[in-house]
Formats: sequence, C-alpha cells, structure tokens
Amino acid sequence: MREWSTDAVRAHERFSYWREAICQSIFNLDIEAPAGPFSARLSARSAGAVRIATGESTRYELIRGAREAANDTEAQYSIYLQLRGQLDITQGGETFTFAPSDIGISDLQRPLRGAHTDGGRRITIVLPREILERRAPWLRKAAMRRLAAGAPYVDLARRHMLELAGSPTMSESTTALMIENLCNLLALASASGLQPARLQPELQTEAMLAFCRQHLHETELKPQRVADRLGVSLRTLHSRFKAVGSTFGQWVLEERLKACSVALRDDTQRGVKISDIAFRWGFNDLSHFNKSFRARFGRTPAEWRSRLEDAP
Repeated sequence: MREWSTDAVRAHERFSYWREAICQSIFNLDIEAPAGPFSARLSARSAGAVRIATGESTRYELIRGAREAANDTEAQYSIYLQLRGQLDITQGGETFTFAPSDIGISDLQRPLRGAHTDGGRRITIVLPREILERRAPWLRKAAMRRLAAGAPYVDLARRHMLELAGSPTMSESTTALMIENLCNLLALASASGLQPARLQPELQTEAMLAFCRQHLHETELKPQRVADRLGVSLRTLHSRFKAVGSTFGQWVLEERLKACSVALRDDTQRGVKISDIAFRWGFNDLSHFNKSFRARFGRTPAEWRSRLEDAP
C-alpha cells in the first residue's frame, strides 16, 4: 500500500504536486482546480494488473483528452464508487451524476471530463477490460455506465469494493477472487434488459447466489422459487449449485449457520434470544438449528455466544 497526501506540501505547491505525482503518473489524466485552498490524499495498491485506490479531496476537475486516451496502450476500465460528495462525468456524449453509493464503469480508452463538484471521497479500481468484457460484452457499447445505488446487485458490488479498498494486507490470491466476484456482480448489475436465463452459466450462478443471499432470512426460500425468479429449470438450478461444490439445501444451511454465528458473537445483539436469531435467519425448527449448529461449529449456540473457547 502506498499513500500520498498534500498535508506536508506547501499550500501553493499542493495542486501541482497532486497533478504531477498522482494523476499523471498513476491514472494518466490531467486535472484542474478552482482558485483557493486545495487538499487531497490517496491510498493505493496493486494486485497484478489491477489497481485499487481510495481518495478524498477538495473540489477539482479531471480531464482525459483524446490524445491521452488514444496513446494508452492498456485497454482498461475504471470502476468508481462514490462514497461522499458528488461526481459529474461527461463521456461518450453523455453526462452522468454520481451520488454516494452509486457505481460508475468508465472505458479509459475514450476521452472524458469530470468534476468533483464539492470534493468528497471515492474508491477507484482500474482493471483490464478483458476481465469485465468476458462476462459483460454489452459494456463495449457505451463509454460510461452508471449503476444507481438501489439497483439490483449494486449493493453487493459496493461491499466488494469496500472490502478490496479497506484490506491493504489482503493476499493477491484473495484479491483476485474478490475481483472475479466483483466483475460478476458488475456484469449482472449492468445487464439491463437481459433475462437471467440468457446469461452465461457463471453469471447465472452468481445471480442465483445473490438472490439467495438477499432472501436467506425467508423460510419460503425454495429451489422452485429461485428457478422461477431466474427463469431457469430446476435441473439447471441444481446443476449450477453442483458446479460450486454444493447442493441448494447445503448452501442455504451453511449460509444461514454462518449468519447466526456472526449474530451470536455480535455484542449489540447480546440481548436477543438465540431462538429469535435462528428464526430471523430462516430456521423454523429450533431442534434442527441446534443440531446443525453444533455439527458445524462444535459448540451449542449458547456455548458459541459465551465465547468459552475460540472457534475452530
């Protein structure tokens, strides 16, 4: 992890430092800022061909001209997650406004102009186009995509970006897996108008898992419901779960047990009954819950909550 900050730079040199040392050398773009005080900081790391950065700043504009875009030999996408403030970007003849929790996908081989109108904080992930286009070839049609915060799969993608940016010691292998999952979620989130049944198997699987995670707390979560939601046959659904080394029932049980184990160790939920936690996560039979929990964690739920011993 590398870090840059204007804090130790003299006030009148801060903007030029940021432009030359950060924007041009790292992101290959230019910036402009209005008159007045300027401050910024950035933390960034690389994992193979992927770059992950978290930055915050006062107001400035960013520019990637036609010459810079044309001369860039690396075909890449920049994935933005706005955390605070507003970002306006014009690219491909359209202007997009990003509010907190919105995600943008920008083709870096096309010119753009943007403005952090009130400064703010954001996460940026730069990755090879091939990684994302292999799952979402429809992204080639537009220079910029905006994925609104409340759209399907966007919240899960946001959590992946937060985890990637917030874990500087994450191994390259774990980072690679997280990036793969992120690309699957971005593909699903951007697949406007496409029926899940028409997606490639890998994305179908990700769509199934995402739907199950969203409805994990519902006792009515059954294979037929998921298959109907995605427009696939039961045979296809079971095939997709087999491909991830599980069955539908095993996967749901494991995810529910993990959710309960986290809740039982959560100090803010110390006053919540164990039975209420179990029911909250989709269990409707306490005997089955207790037996399954002990088989999975080697402790009863009460022993797990008391933290008498560390988890295995």
